[in-house]
Amino acid sequence: MGKIKSVLLLFFIPFLSLAQEVKVDGYFLQDSAMLGERVGYVLKATYPEQKQLIFPDSLFDYSPLVLLEKKTFISNTTEGITSDSSIYYISNFSLEPSVFLTLPVYEVSRYDSITHYPLEAELKLKLTLDSIPEQPTFQENNVYQPLEKEFNWMVVGVLLGGIILVLLVFYVLFADRIKRMWKDRNQKRRWNQFEKKWTKQTALLAQSPTLELADQVQGLWKSYMESLTNLPFQEWTSSEIGENLKDPKVFKALRSIDLIIYAGGSEKSEEATTYLLQVAKEKHLEKLNEIKHARATS
Repeated sequence: MGKIKSVLLLFFIPFLSLAQEVKVDGYFLQDSAMLGERVGYVLKATYPEQKQLIFPDSLFDYSPLVLLEKKTFISNTTEGITSDSSIYYISNFSLEPSVFLTLPVYEVSRYDSITHYPLEAELKLKLTLDSIPEQPTFQENNVYQPLEKEFNWMVVGVLLGGIILVLLVFYVLFADRIKRMWKDRNQKRRWNQFEKKWTKQTALLAQSPTLELADQVQGLWKSYMESLTNLPFQEWTSSEIGENLKDPKVFKALRSIDLIIYAGGSEKSEEATTYLLQVAKEKHLEKLNEIKHARATS
């Protein structure tokens, strides 16, 4: 009887050891994928509950594939057998027609570890479209999209430099001429203003020869003559003005206005104011000739 038990024990030992071994399996959730597409790879392990197994983590080299995410599930133990599984979401960026993957499962023992590999799983590269219609339809889109353009400071700097250079050259070549043209324009403008104001003031003086109007007329003439000649007409007396201009008629005209101011006279002033206007106009024309002569000789 003891011999029969020994024979039966030897017969069942291989089956008992088979039941205690580690089993791993790995496969893709699809057989093909496009470049960069997210694909799931399932890794399963069945082993006795007293054993300790470790699945690969993010530190493992998955090349030529790239790990995107690892999803782990809770272990399940039934009648002393534990089942573990994880899904590795990966992407393929290789242009090879097929890539192969087998992820190891590490069995940790007291002094050493054992690596278990499943069979290689194949993932084919999908490069072609499923189907192409005989008459492709295109989506109409007539809305223009704005393009962001980087501001080119170098071009702006060159343009500004060129403009400044042109302005400098223009100023060097034409500055004097522009100044003289500006002086000519201002001279004519001042004459028009003076003549208009002189006509108004002298007409009032002729109608009402008062001290205030006579003083305004004389002051207007002296101020304008001073701007033309740069001589102190405002400070000179009537006799000094006549001597400097070498014109006795000017003295006589100013003297007639002085009589209105200082003596309260009521003489007719039309002749005096007409002559003073004529003198002012002559000086004005002389000033214009000076400006034109300077422009011609430049």
